[in-house]
Amino acid sequence: VPFAGWSLPLHYGQGHLQSHLHTRRRCSLFDVSHMLQTRVYGRDRIRFMESLVVGDIAELKPGQGTLTLLTNERGGIVDDLIVTNTSEDHLYVVSNAGCADKDLAIMRGRAAELQATGNDVHLEVSDNALLALQGPSMARVLQAGLSDDLAKLSFMNSITTTVFGVPGCQVTRCGYTGEDGVEISVPVGQAVELAERLLGVPDVWPAGLAARDSLRLEAGLCLYGNDIDETTTPVEAGLLWTLGKRRRAAMDFPGAAIIMAQVKEKPKRKRVGLTSEGPPIREGAGAASPCSPPHIPMSPGTVTSGCPSPSLGKNIAMGYVQAAHSRAGTALTVEVRKKQHLALVTKMPFVPTQYYTAK
Repeated sequence: VPFAGWSLPLHYGQGHLQSHLHTRRRCSLFDVSHMLQTRVYGRDRIRFMESLVVGDIAELKPGQGTLTLLTNERGGIVDDLIVTNTSEDHLYVVSNAGCADKDLAIMRGRAAELQATGNDVHLEVSDNALLALQGPSMARVLQAGLSDDLAKLSFMNSITTTVFGVPGCQVTRCGYTGEDGVEISVPVGQAVELAERLLGVPDVWPAGLAARDSLRLEAGLCLYGNDIDETTTPVEAGLLWTLGKRRRAAMDFPGAAIIMAQVKEKPKRKRVGLTSEGPPIREGAGAASPCSPPHIPMSPGTVTSGCPSPSLGKNIAMGYVQAAHSRAGTALTVEVRKKQHLALVTKMPFVPTQYYTAK
């Protein structure tokens, strides 16, 4: 299927349901090479990155990464990024494919501004492929091809190493499924070789976009363009934890005045999880309180992602509702095929996450 200018597999021979469940029980390989990978060099690289995002990049230890948000002056989310402070001499940034062009334009523009005032920063777009190995047997599968000890690599940490004989791979313990997993940035000329080595292990199946979407929704993770965009703020999206404490105090990121005012005054709407029986809730469905008298108009909510959950056997969704209706257990009505169906506001993640922390 077309996706952000790329042609990507929706699913492989096993089908979506089997692929999803296999990832939860064993592990799957996702080709996520459509993501934009950028390296930021120069002594002022942290100043540069913090002028664009809400996170505390300066506090990251060598090899440590974080999810952060690129924001605009209105407090909206331009993209969600993973920024890693590598143990080499650069920051490693992974951006969403659908935002690649605008992210790159913003980053190049800011780099030029800083360079013009004597700052030392420059960007390099990586042509590496990106492979994500996700699931509970990931560590056993990958460890067979590593000399490094995976037990020492915690969630959101990164090493550069040789993987199954392919040198110069950056292995980051992260992913988009809620399972223990890694993303491997691999030199493009050896990506097929590495993928074939991994898929040669019986535990490893290839997985496509359909499983990626249902897995991330079960894990309560946002899809850019659906659940977050330039009209949603970190506070509304429930992503306040991405704001570094020092950054909140300094208010030195784009849109800080609007975002911090929302923190103080509370937002009018919030991102919530929903569960329901009956027909699946899909993106674009309206949501409202069933208690609202019909003659009193209320600001409707909107479903931004939804699908039947393969792991739970019921419908799950996320979307935005009025803050007054955002408490877990609140009953709402959701419109599916022009009929009203009951849905419950439900805490996320829907399926417990299995991120790994080294002992």
